[in-house]
Amino acid sequence: MKIVENVRDVFKALTHHKPSQIFCPKCANPKLHLYSGLDLWLTPQKYVCDKCGYVGPIFMELEKEENKKEN
Repeated sequence: MKIVENVRDVFKALTHHKPSQIFCPKCANPKLHLYSGLDLWLTPQKYVCDKCGYVGPIFMELEKEENKKEN
């Protein structure tokens, strides 16, 4: 069952993390909010930036760097 083992490896490799701070892709404002209460539940996500007026599904996310040793 080589396929089942490969699928298990893929799921193990996925990283699960808490959502970090998100930023507007246009002005880098950290205060984005969902366009509608139905976003992520019934409709695709769409974010709004009150500072520059951006509306769309794209946002920037700040990821923490992990210290990894090179082999």
